[in-house]
Amino acid sequence: MDQKIEAVLEAYHALIREEQARPREMPPGGRDGGEDRRMRAVGPETGKFLNIVARSQKSPAILEIGTSFGYSGIWLAEAARASGGRLITMEIHEYKSLYAQERAVAAGLSDYIDFKVGDAVEMISALPFGVDFVLLDLWKDLYIPCLEAFYPKLNPGAIVVADNMLRPGDENVKMYGRAVRAKPGMTSILLPVGAGLEVSRFEPD
Repeated sequence: MDQKIEAVLEAYHALIREEQARPREMPPGGRDGGEDRRMRAVGPETGKFLNIVARSQKSPAILEIGTSFGYSGIWLAEAARASGGRLITMEIHEYKSLYAQERAVAAGLSDYIDFKVGDAVEMISALPFGVDFVLLDLWKDLYIPCLEAFYPKLNPGAIVVADNMLRPGDENVKMYGRAVRAKPGMTSILLPVGAGLEVSRFEPD
């Protein structure tokens, strides 16, 4: 990691620590009201894991579903730069995507990221190419619809990482765990990293 990236990550970490010290609450606009200012970031342990795995691929097309404020995207974009790949990151709220874009510029990584704003399932379905790495981290009831959208676009050897599998570990993520393991060619393992990661690899028959 160079100094620009380290500085941006440390600024994120300060915000994460501040957020963790406050009580959790629903944002004023509700779930999709566009007023949610909580980071809900994956944290440094998961960030490092994502970076290590994505870096191990050659020129990967990396898909992040749920940009939020851009923390995990910094880890993934650094991996894209190191491995000759590219990050495509999707977010429903423009204000979050714009913040993430500013942080990417500050980290010197904006040339390696395509920011997309809109409905995740629609945008995934419209992708004109296959993907090699997927990070799934948005509202948990959308995990399975997103899986159905990106599964046909997985290249052989693609890795899929789904966050929050142990925390909150609700019925939506349990259903996703069962669904991804039932897909032909998918091999999965649940790892106690961060809030819990379902890590899956696709190898077609």
